[in-house]
Amino acid sequence: MKQGYLSQHFEGVAAKRLSAVESDPGTSNQHELNGVSGLKKIFGERKTSFSTRFLYFEDEQEIVVADEGTVTWYDSRESHPTRSEFRLYFSSSDVSAKFAEGDLIVIGKKTDGSVLVATAKRNSTAEKQLIWLFGLSDQALLRGVEMRDYEKKDSELDYAAKYILEELGIEAVQPADNLLGEILAKFGGVFPPTKDFSAYARSIAEAVPIRDEPDKALITWIQREEELFRALERHIVRDRISKGFGADVDSFISFSLSVQNRRKARMGQSLENHLAHLFTESGIRYSKNKNTEGKKKPDFLFPGVEQYHDPKFPAESLTMLGAKSSCKERWRQVLSEAGRITEKHLITLEPGISVDQTKEMQESSLQLVVPDSIHKTYSDRQRDWLMSVKEFISFVRKRQS
Repeated sequence: MKQGYLSQHFEGVAAKRLSAVESDPGTSNQHELNGVSGLKKIFGERKTSFSTRFLYFEDEQEIVVADEGTVTWYDSRESHPTRSEFRLYFSSSDVSAKFAEGDLIVIGKKTDGSVLVATAKRNSTAEKQLIWLFGLSDQALLRGVEMRDYEKKDSELDYAAKYILEELGIEAVQPADNLLGEILAKFGGVFPPTKDFSAYARSIAEAVPIRDEPDKALITWIQREEELFRALERHIVRDRISKGFGADVDSFISFSLSVQNRRKARMGQSLENHLAHLFTESGIRYSKNKNTEGKKKPDFLFPGVEQYHDPKFPAESLTMLGAKSSCKERWRQVLSEAGRITEKHLITLEPGISVDQTKEMQESSLQLVVPDSIHKTYSDRQRDWLMSVKEFISFVRKRQS
């Protein structure tokens, strides 16, 4: 197990496509996965039950279906003198109720001894992300079960991998605890305005030549801010938990939700803050969060809102950019913004968005912008269409020249 590698979280995984008998509640034998004898490499050859977290992902729903339970690994022919047939059994749940033939199911043995069962709808974004994260092969999955042993073949975690692990509920970001004293001295024991925290993160992040490597600069700043934020968050949350909630369940739930919501909101604001700095340092003129029509406020307008509202300014010289750290189904919100601009641009940090989703974006005249280090999580055909941050800046600069 190495810090910052996949083996820090998983000993190994097995993945397969669900068959009809494994997915249909009318025919399934109490949700037994067959043909998974290869799991002996990570589960052993003795009957064992494991504490398990079940997840189901689909593009149509932003909220992941989750449940807690157990899986039992056993030899269904244990009494036979010469034959063995290992199976994995688990009870029905809200997650298994979503199963459909062809869905991808990944069974991961975690380093803490528990099991993660993550299932993704066929052709979904989550399916692409799981296949990429765990180093799986579409062709191998067509043939049956695919195994990965991370004690033998490990993978270092980059931004995209950590992003997906966090979606699986695994804390993959390493808090910058060594800088907590400096953070508290600068901001105190409270969450500072996101703009100030973003500027602080840039000031102590690895130096990257902005004009030459804007993609790397953006990811470097975002990662650094996330590490700093997690250190401060851990300090503040630990302090609140130490005070206790007594029997006030509602207060505990409210506090838990506030932690989750703050993370999501802060990430989106962080992305906008760093993009604004990137555009300023690149000599790009822009307006941020200014009204176009009604209450519509695109994240970025180029060259600015004044030109947008000037009927004499040519529409073909205008550019808009939406910024969403994760797309999900929310990318469509961008389509109704900045009515004068026919082709919209949207930047995201989300790895491996499904082919169906990106095809729909193209059909809706939406150009996706993704930092170049995340392009590898997309298919070859998608990469031909994707725009990097550097390419987007060059595109806007030409329009402003």
